[in-house]
Amino acid sequence: MSPHPAVQAAIDLSAGAVGGAACVLSGQPLDTAKVKMQTFPTLYRGFIHCIASTYRQVGLRGLYQGTTPALMANIAENSVLFMSYGFCQQVIRFAAGQDKAAVLSDIQKACAGSVASIFSSFVLCPTELVKCRLQAMYEMEASGKIARGQNTVWSVMKTVMRQDGAAGFFQGLTTTIAREVPGYFCFFGAYELCRTTFAKHMKCEKDEIGVAPIVFSGGFGGACLWLVVYPMDCVKSRIQVMSMMGKQAGFFKTFIGIARSEGVRALYSGLTPTMVRTFPANGALFLGYEVSRKLMMEQFDS
Repeated sequence: MSPHPAVQAAIDLSAGAVGGAACVLSGQPLDTAKVKMQTFPTLYRGFIHCIASTYRQVGLRGLYQGTTPALMANIAENSVLFMSYGFCQQVIRFAAGQDKAAVLSDIQKACAGSVASIFSSFVLCPTELVKCRLQAMYEMEASGKIARGQNTVWSVMKTVMRQDGAAGFFQGLTTTIAREVPGYFCFFGAYELCRTTFAKHMKCEKDEIGVAPIVFSGGFGGACLWLVVYPMDCVKSRIQVMSMMGKQAGFFKTFIGIARSEGVRALYSGLTPTMVRTFPANGALFLGYEVSRKLMMEQFDS
């Protein structure tokens, strides 16, 4: 028996939160390196140099700078994302004239994930802005671009409110949505396609393929996402961090400005730690989601 839509939404919300927390805890140091390299592309020779320099300058806590807002961002984003993902699948079934329990194709699920990402962008953008600023704080202070003593979640939030009001937390929202919509089409599409391939090879249902195939499928989906959207993510990080010093140009001006003054390569600065991070982090995301969702569905059925 299928659960009531409200119960299903609550299960998807909770499972997304578990997956989001697993994603952050498994990949935060590499995410920190990514943001630092995106914001200061000429400061580090590579991601190993970035991680080593951060550890030498600030210690281990420097690699986990921004973990609290990252947890908030990922739990909020993935809760809304997976809840909306379930809802959008129902909308697609309705639009296609299918039964409520019909199994969607991988492309249909990719479309559902793409639309769902619009909703998650609104909760992701404010928390990710705080996270990115905290991750780049040491370099901003060392370069004299901002005063020292602003390296806590609360101080960053107060600065944003003082400078720009509540709207300041949504700097980079357009870029976030522009990144998420195509990115999550690839993310969910690649994940589902990979699971389908494993299920055919193993001659079983997609829900029975096991832990390793789920982790690999999640990592593969994450890799496809980042390869498609990385330049947009770089622009988003630059807008959110550099807006600390005053009004920052929008997406297109920032994109063209980086490409002209620093070269196209700067738009891919930090790609290596991102790709290294994506398999454990997104593998943990989908494993946490699938396992917790299955357990909650079993509890409901019993």
